[in-house]
Order: sequence, then C-alpha cells, then structure tokens
Amino acid sequence: MLNVRSEKNLVGVDEALAKVVRKVAETHDILVIEGVRTKERQAQLYSQGRTKPGPIVTWTMESKHIDGKAVDVVKLKNGTIDWNDAKAFEELGKVMLETAKALGVGIRWGYDWNSNGKLKEKGETDGPHFELV
Repeated sequence: MLNVRSEKNLVGVDEALAKVVRKVAETHDILVIEGVRTKERQAQLYSQGRTKPGPIVTWTMESKHIDGKAVDVVKLKNGTIDWNDAKAFEELGKVMLETAKALGVGIRWGYDWNSNGKLKEKGETDGPHFELV
C-alpha cells in the first residue's frame, strides 16, 4: 500500500502507469519520489551539474515527467532508501516490468533504456525512473 506522499506524487500521472505502481505497492514497500514535474522543475534539475552545483541528474528538458508519463520509484528497506543498493533497484525494476507486462502497460526503465534486458550496458544510472512507451 502506498503512503500519503506516494499517492500525492501520483496525482496527474497517467492512470495506466499509476496502476502499475499501485499494483507493485501491494506486495513491495515502495516510495514514489516524483511523478509530474513542471517545466520549471525540469529546468532546475537540468541545470544541476551544468550551471549549478551537484551531479548531473537529467539529460533532457523534454522529460516524460512533464506530461505525467513517468515516475521515479524506489524500494524502501526499514522505511529508508539506500541509494547505493543497486540490487534493490534491479529487483524493483524487474517487478515493475513484470507487473506492467501483466497489466498490458508498456514501460521503459532507466537501467535499460533500449529495453533489451542488458542492464546499464551504456552506463544507464536512472534506476528509479519508469516511463510509458
């Protein structure tokens, strides 16, 4: 079951994608970090690592978050996020992809942009990101 923060972050997200997230939440402790973004928020994220301090976190100003076609979801462990636990991201990614397929929803994952099953083959690092295709 999703917490209040996660449900709030699903407001405006395409219903098919939100359905996948909610189905996964029935059996996994997850948190929706971000759903819909404004263009201003996307510009803020895009500037990080370029004109503002911090690591680069996005490669585009044309994110599917802007039109509600993407979400960032993480697996919680004891109520916290371990950003260094690649295995947790991989486990959640597998569950999200399987659930989407079972529900007839096409999604793509930030660890496998070309959806060929080879994780991080081109240096993909966006484990929390899932978007409709």
